[in-house]
Amino acid sequence: MAEEKVNKGENTAEEVLENVTNTEETKEEAPKTEEKTSKKKKSKKDKKEAKLEEMGEKLQDIQDKHLRLQAEFDNFRRRTLKEKAELIKSGGENVLVNILPVIDDFERAIDSLKDLSDKDAGKQGTNLIYTKFQEFLKQNNVKEIEALNEVFDVDLHEALTKIPAPNEELKGKVVDVISKGYCLNEKVIRFAKVVIGE
Repeated sequence: MAEEKVNKGENTAEEVLENVTNTEETKEEAPKTEEKTSKKKKSKKDKKEAKLEEMGEKLQDIQDKHLRLQAEFDNFRRRTLKEKAELIKSGGENVLVNILPVIDDFERAIDSLKDLSDKDAGKQGTNLIYTKFQEFLKQNNVKEIEALNEVFDVDLHEALTKIPAPNEELKGKVVDVISKGYCLNEKVIRFAKVVIGE
């Protein structure tokens, strides 16, 4: 029995030694596992930080695209408004340009009716229609280009020919107007056809 007790004691001592070595090994292994878990934590943090940076860059790109799109839309809106305003301003330009020859014909008719008396019905009717046409042009912002005795301007006049000037003052100026010119809202819709003195 004493031997058994000794054996048991030895066993226990052996067991204690084994336990001590096991605990020492586990203590040595514990820092290794801590290092592994801290590495895992660090790698998870790194992944999260990388993902955050990536998301931040994507957000920056989206914001940049949004700003550019907004600017493009503002430019489009302004351009459209400007085009609409120009269309409204010169919307009837085609019609007005086509009416100008009729005005020219009325002026020729009035010139041919000069010799008749002012009481003549034909002359009165022609003058009445001509004044109504002139009022119509004024209401639509069509103005006649002043040309006679003015300095020749290529932006307003179209020179058909040159003739010797009757006097020195008329050199380089318009001597005769063959066809009147007209502007619509400061835009020339028909150039004045003129003769220049030289």
